[in-house]
Amino acid sequence: MPARLKSIAGHRRHELTAGWELCSTPPGAYDGPLELAAAKVAWLPVHAPATVAECLREAHLWSLDAPQRNFDSEDWWYRLRFTPPPHGPHEDLALGFDGLATVADVWLNGELLLTSDNMFLAHERLLNELRAGESELVIRCRALNHLLAARRPRPKWRTPMVEEQQLRWFRTTLLGRTPGWSPPAAAVGPWRPVWLETRAYIRLSDLAVRSGVHGTQGWLEVGTTITALGNAAIHDVSLIVTRGSLRHVVPLVRRPRNDPNSDANSEAHFGRLEIAAVELWWPHTHGEPALYEVSLAVNLQGADTPLAVDLGRTGFRTITLDTRAGDFALSVNGVPVFCRGACWTPDPVTLNASPHSLRNTLDQLCSAGMNMLRVGGTMVYEHGDFLEACDAHGVLLWQDFMFANMAYPEEDAAFTATVRAEARQQLDRLAAHPCLAILCGNSEGEQQAAMWGAPRESWSSKLFYEVLPELVRTHRPDVPYWPSSAHGGAFPHQGNVGTTSYYGVGAYLRPLEDARRAEVRFASECLAFANVPQPQALARIPGGEKLRSHHPAWKARTPRDLGAGWDFDDVRDYYLKHLFGHDPLELRYGDHDRYLTLSRVVTGEVMAATFAEWRRKRSTCRGALIWFWRDLWCGAGWGVIDALGAPKAAYYYLRRALQPLAVFMSDEGGNGLFVHIANERPQLIECKLELTLYRDGETVVGSATRAVKVPARDTLEIAAVELFEGFLDLSYAYRFGPRAQDLVSAVLRDAAGAALTEAFYFDLRRMADSRADLGLEAVGSARSDGGFDLKITTRRFAQSVWIEAEGFISEEDYFHLAPGAGKTIILRPDPGGKTRALRGRIHALNTLAPAKIGIL
Repeated sequence: MPARLKSIAGHRRHELTAGWELCSTPPGAYDGPLELAAAKVAWLPVHAPATVAECLREAHLWSLDAPQRNFDSEDWWYRLRFTPPPHGPHEDLALGFDGLATVADVWLNGELLLTSDNMFLAHERLLNELRAGESELVIRCRALNHLLAARRPRPKWRTPMVEEQQLRWFRTTLLGRTPGWSPPAAAVGPWRPVWLETRAYIRLSDLAVRSGVHGTQGWLEVGTTITALGNAAIHDVSLIVTRGSLRHVVPLVRRPRNDPNSDANSEAHFGRLEIAAVELWWPHTHGEPALYEVSLAVNLQGADTPLAVDLGRTGFRTITLDTRAGDFALSVNGVPVFCRGACWTPDPVTLNASPHSLRNTLDQLCSAGMNMLRVGGTMVYEHGDFLEACDAHGVLLWQDFMFANMAYPEEDAAFTATVRAEARQQLDRLAAHPCLAILCGNSEGEQQAAMWGAPRESWSSKLFYEVLPELVRTHRPDVPYWPSSAHGGAFPHQGNVGTTSYYGVGAYLRPLEDARRAEVRFASECLAFANVPQPQALARIPGGEKLRSHHPAWKARTPRDLGAGWDFDDVRDYYLKHLFGHDPLELRYGDHDRYLTLSRVVTGEVMAATFAEWRRKRSTCRGALIWFWRDLWCGAGWGVIDALGAPKAAYYYLRRALQPLAVFMSDEGGNGLFVHIANERPQLIECKLELTLYRDGETVVGSATRAVKVPARDTLEIAAVELFEGFLDLSYAYRFGPRAQDLVSAVLRDAAGAALTEAFYFDLRRMADSRADLGLEAVGSARSDGGFDLKITTRRFAQSVWIEAEGFISEEDYFHLAPGAGKTIILRPDPGGKTRALRGRIHALNTLAPAKIGIL
């Protein structure tokens, strides 16, 4: 079935999910199912299609917490006995495999059906001659370690990310094969659906769907070859596009067959439909992601009703990329977009997610103000449900092809041929998805070559400069192509030209000021820290919640570069000391709970401060993507979401920093304190800027207001002292005497006085160490949905307030609360937890003791 096609009336798909069995054998021990049957191996009943790791986990024979098992060291066999669905003499019966990892052979009734050496390729075979009665399907996934042992030319450079450099020859994911940061769950087996489909009346092939915008007019082109099956005959075909009550129809025209060997019943059809005053698709931060339903109506001669062909949904938008003078500026519908988000991580065992899970995850991402996801070259191409979720939520997609860090054998004709086939299939899957914003050749391929010391001419591969861009120009000419995730400048990872993996603030231990000094244009990945999750996720590490951060079980899940003498706990600790002035070593052995609390907060503070730099009006930065979105397993991983799906502290900091309407402040040294207001909405914002100065975290010592107009999709920069009658050393740059204030709050209020957004400026170290009695109080009142409205008040400034309430999920956490202010937070019942009464406490970084939650 063509990738873009969702369904055809009269076609019946049967996913083969019941009755599978699994076994393993030594590499190469058996040549096929007959020899295997004679050996009388023991078979394990499993629920498949699924990876070997998932099958064994479901059978309670393996887990991420158990001793490691090398899934690449054995041959793995899947067996299924099934009865094919009935199909008439004028119907097709197709057998499909949407993904086999990695080198696989498939037999049907003892006959070799296909061999695949690329986990990213889908396969389909017609079985019209399949006999009635029970059939047997056998899949063998060969031991990758055994195949890797074959002698092959050495690579031009080495990557420290993987132990086995010759993985470069195999089209498989690096996830699970990078021991420095991914769990030991290498993908082996049928990891995507296996299905049978009966097809009546017609068969579609060579489907191509394209959409675009010219002025205010949207256009959609569809081309396909339709084969009439049996006695069916096609009268005419129409292209239909709908949105709400609006319906647009245009007939498809027949085109001559170019292939003289094609089926006599096959005809090529093409149609172009134009929509005046089309509603544009926007990233959700900038507008509505408008979508249109697309279908074909195939009228058969003598039939009363047409066959409906569902082609899914599409959107109309333009994507342009400005790379002049070293820039990397993405515009949607002619409007520059500051792209921010994260690098996507799939489930490391299943590699899949349900549509419901994807919707919840994308809701979470949009709530954080993020508008882009990057699917990196170390992962897998995501399922169609993922693409549809990005379309519907207005989330831009940076899509790498699945290449990362290694010197791939582009000189090998067979390897290049499978890459071409893979790229064509994936580009067809991506057809007409409006979320697609960037197609990128690889992840850090050029950077790795340069860092390893390879000569400059080796940095540019024919694969990424000729083969892939040529295919992109043919299949998705509307989407910009970029050769590598770090590309441009005198060396590939130069921050102020093109794109970079920016770790100046981060792994390279640069001060926060480097986010500005580096003049980053676009960070395709950045801000990787070992982000400490909440206690619930820590409790899932072997050893439990009380495990100390220096314990080997903790360290086994801390990301690191292979062979390095440091890990990303060390990176976080560096900024903990720099921002809060505490020696992490002393904290770990003297007050481990305080160490974990400060560790949670510090990475959020660093991320928020860095994005504040990058969102300034005078910033050179056009976008930045956090490395990672979600942890791959429970522990202090790179994700801002933990492996259980719960936000970490850093998520909440980003959630405030990345909203379409945001206010933030920056210390400009001798120039004083500046206020920045970002407005990405399509309307002018008229509001009131209110600055308040506090001393000792409680007493108001000054205030000022100004009416401001923030133009649509613009950013203002205001010197804070402009709002006051005389000079004030608001950032304590001149130090003429004691501080006049230790806290500045900036609030934007609407015409009714309601707060739209707020920000605070203060010394993190001084405030956190004050440990005062804040007068924190929290009272919950029941909601009709089983949750609670939690009203929190404080007498003094409360720093990094977080809520502890087992069985409930907080709408907001790790927020600052102004002196005398109140805030109401919604607590929703945890869908995966038990029904509980509300009990818990409210914490703040600068308080002596938490406050108990009361109930109205």
